[in-house]
Amino acid sequence: MSESWSAPPARPTRTLCLGEALVDLICERPVAGLAEADAFVPHFGGAVANVAVIAARGGAHVALAGGAGRDDWGRWLHDRLQREGVDLSLFQLFAGRQTTVAAVTVDADGEARYRVYGDTISMVLDVLRGGLEAAVFGSAALFISSNTLVGAQERELTLRARELALGHDRPVIFDPNLRLHRWPSDAEAAACASACVPGALLVRANAAEAALMTGEDDPERAAAALLEAGARMVVLTSGARGAILRGRLNADARGVPARVRSTIGAGDVLTGTLLARLAITGFYPPAVAAALPDAVAASAAACERWGALE
Repeated sequence: MSESWSAPPARPTRTLCLGEALVDLICERPVAGLAEADAFVPHFGGAVANVAVIAARGGAHVALAGGAGRDDWGRWLHDRLQREGVDLSLFQLFAGRQTTVAAVTVDADGEARYRVYGDTISMVLDVLRGGLEAAVFGSAALFISSNTLVGAQERELTLRARELALGHDRPVIFDPNLRLHRWPSDAEAAACASACVPGALLVRANAAEAALMTGEDDPERAAAALLEAGARMVVLTSGARGAILRGRLNADARGVPARVRSTIGAGDVLTGTLLARLAITGFYPPAVAAALPDAVAASAAACERWGALE
């Protein structure tokens, strides 16, 4: 009598990303402030959405959990995500809700200022309410940022997603991406971001974010502090000076010269490049070291355009 046999269930491949997609209306010339802006050009935006698109371009299976309004801008974002190959099974357009739009100006040094209208971050709650554990368990990894930590309910969901991911042995990748104007205080921003460090496979931050979280202005000491706090690997970026990787592997990548138009989304491009390489290698840690020079180069190239993606 023959025994029945069935193949083991396929391991999930997607990386679950929690966050927002929004429309960046960018004044494509340097100005001192919003009052000097005379025209705006729409660009795809939202830090987590940018990371998801870049990772998808790099060959990763990425799902964006979130939403937008069921309006013209929301459909524009949805269509762009679909064309870029992002998994939209957890992304919804909501009737009666307004898609978030940001008016963005850039100063002579390429640094951006944002005036945000609307709130789509809370839509992550609506999409995942009652289905968070299934979404995490059905994914190979979790990507989070601090954008879903500002509001109390979104913070609870994000920290629960992190807890579930670690409990199911799913790698967690964390990019603080701190937008301090959204927070009641710098101290609260630092504390909430620091809570996501323990157990993370990778923490990717810029030098200023790392200093705020650790109290260490020197990138080497800041990286050491984040590793001591429980991260397995840390990538810290220092603008034109490049980036360092510390932890299970050590690597340095020199900065790549760029004619800077704007720094909008440059960090998202770097993170998305690293996430893609991790995902397509089954989250093999050495992939971060191998990808770091390419990630720095891609970030520099992003500084030569107005939007993160084009």
